[in-house]
Amino acid sequence: MLRLTMAAGLAACVIGLSACDEGKLETGAPVAGGATAVAPLRTAAGADVGRATATEVAGGLRFTVDGMNMPAGTHGAHVHTTGRCDAPDFTTAGGHWNPTEMKHGTMNPQGPHYGDIPNLIVDSGGRGTVAATIPGATMAGLLDADGAAFVIHAGPDDLKTDPSGNSGGRIACGVFQAS
Repeated sequence: MLRLTMAAGLAACVIGLSACDEGKLETGAPVAGGATAVAPLRTAAGADVGRATATEVAGGLRFTVDGMNMPAGTHGAHVHTTGRCDAPDFTTAGGHWNPTEMKHGTMNPQGPHYGDIPNLIVDSGGRGTVAATIPGATMAGLLDADGAAFVIHAGPDDLKTDPSGNSGGRIACGVFQAS
């Protein structure tokens, strides 16, 4: 019995050591000194409703949204291609960030865009958070010559209909700035 226990323990150590490759981090793993960009989210009236943060991680970017004082319900949340948020409808933010020219949505077999983030679910107190890692996305691509914005939509994203998931009007927007 002791020999079997020792053999199992030794096998676990060997497997654990062979899986450890310090030269390669799993996509989404934190990167020491990774760059960050923040987009303060505001309504067309200028009210502060949260922020979106982009952080460099191994193999891509991690987007985190922290919403407050928003309408309860499910809302489409997307990175948009232009760093402008002109009220009242934020159309100056352009379409979804899509440097790979895919179709919209994680449930679309020809998708997704880099800008497709899961729906933001806001509780009855007006708060909601969502986070997603986008493999292949880079900070240089996000903060290119015309920048990028983060947009919250009035309705839920169906995660498949091109180009925007039928998520309705734009109710909040913020421009990413390196931090």
